[in-house]
Amino acid sequence: MASSPVARATGRVAVPVLGLFWLAVTTVPFLFMVMTSFKSQQESFSSSVWALPEALDLVNYNDVLSGPFLTYFKNSVMVVVISVLLIMLISSMAAFAFARMRFRFNEAIFGLIVAGMIVPIHITLVPIYLMTRQLGLYDSQFALIGPYVATSLPISVFILTEFMRQIPKELEEAARLDGCGPFAIFFKVFLPLSGPGLSTIAIYNGIMLWNEFIFAYVLTSSTGTRTLPLAIWDYQGQYTANIPAILTVVTLTSLPLVVAYAFGQEKIVKGMMAGSLKG
Repeated sequence: MASSPVARATGRVAVPVLGLFWLAVTTVPFLFMVMTSFKSQQESFSSSVWALPEALDLVNYNDVLSGPFLTYFKNSVMVVVISVLLIMLISSMAAFAFARMRFRFNEAIFGLIVAGMIVPIHITLVPIYLMTRQLGLYDSQFALIGPYVATSLPISVFILTEFMRQIPKELEEAARLDGCGPFAIFFKVFLPLSGPGLSTIAIYNGIMLWNEFIFAYVLTSSTGTRTLPLAIWDYQGQYTANIPAILTVVTLTSLPLVVAYAFGQEKIVKGMMAGSLKG
């Protein structure tokens, strides 16, 4: 049944209004963060919360960058890059097995892995902490890589499995006729064709791990091993906090994510849709 002129007119008005409302919801906190980062601590207390800074003062940025911020940044880059590469390799190999290889308990094991998405990570903190201490990895960057990979595998395997199931079987059969074994088929056929899915899990997990706090807080303790989400602890005490400096840290920390998402949002959408549509 065709919609009425009133409904069409309402839709034409409602969609832009809702879009502008959502733009404000997502943009205003970011603008507040950037504005406050240019204020001094005294100005942040004496002026209105939404008042513009009196001057574009870079003192907070100089103080943050002259501290251990770059060490935190280096640690985050190392941990996230290694973790994402391992996630992509392990999840793609597992997805290929679940999507194309027939073996006993295939569906049961796949369902068990996917069920890991509903497990709250907080209930794993104590056993992971004890295991990390026993392995001698506590307070090192490598203490974070294992938990990061393990907690990111369920959703990554799920996305890539659904993606690989849509790859035409004729390509796999042609590779077998050429004498390719399972490993050759995976590396020469499925891995190159899974580029959109791999990009999706790389960007998604990269953003999630870049902002991860709880494991970094529990498994590291020294300045030389901490990651960026813990940098804000350098600017707060027991009874006070340097709000402009903290928001400066948050601004600098979020810039790589803004750039990465600006260039990768199309790949995320395409990867998600490719795994849900046949053909």
